Amino acid sequence: MSIKHKKATSIISMLSILGFSIYIGYSTFNQKVLAEDIMVYKSPTCGCCKKWVNYLKKEGFSVKDKDVRNMGKIKNQFGVQRQFQSCHTAKIGKYFIEGHVSASDIKRLMKEKPDIKGLSAPGMPMGSPGMEGHRKDKYDIIAIDKNNNATVFSKH
Repeated sequence: MSIKHKKATSIISMLSILGFSIYIGYSTFNQKVLAEDIMVYKSPTCGCCKKWVNYLKKEGFSVKDKDVRNMGKIKNQFGVQRQFQSCHTAKIGKYFIEGHVSASDIKRLMKEKPDIKGLSAPGMPMGSPGMEGHRKDKYDIIAIDKNNNATVFSKH
């Protein structure tokens, strides 16, 4: 085996190890985001809430859900103001998730960890996760800070 061949083989081996290390690091980071437990509080009779829970599971979240008769009490507990409310409320880490927020928005929230109380998809926008149907409305995901100020987190 020539010296050039040995050097090329050595470089290829080092690049393979580096590539594998990057892949493992990325996979571990991505799993941490996806494996985050999310607790969903929902009405026992709401079909779109069940669809949203199933959607999150398909997106890789570890979801626990609890049927609650008095959702107002949960929303008050997490500080979700009336103008930001929807049908279900979830808790992930230190954040609340109100309504039909997409998995990509939740993943971004958990990656960036902004200093806010939570995210909301106010109302029940058609076409949002769990609200699929005959049309898809444009809607915003709202970030709510500690003083209940709202800013647009993403547009859909």
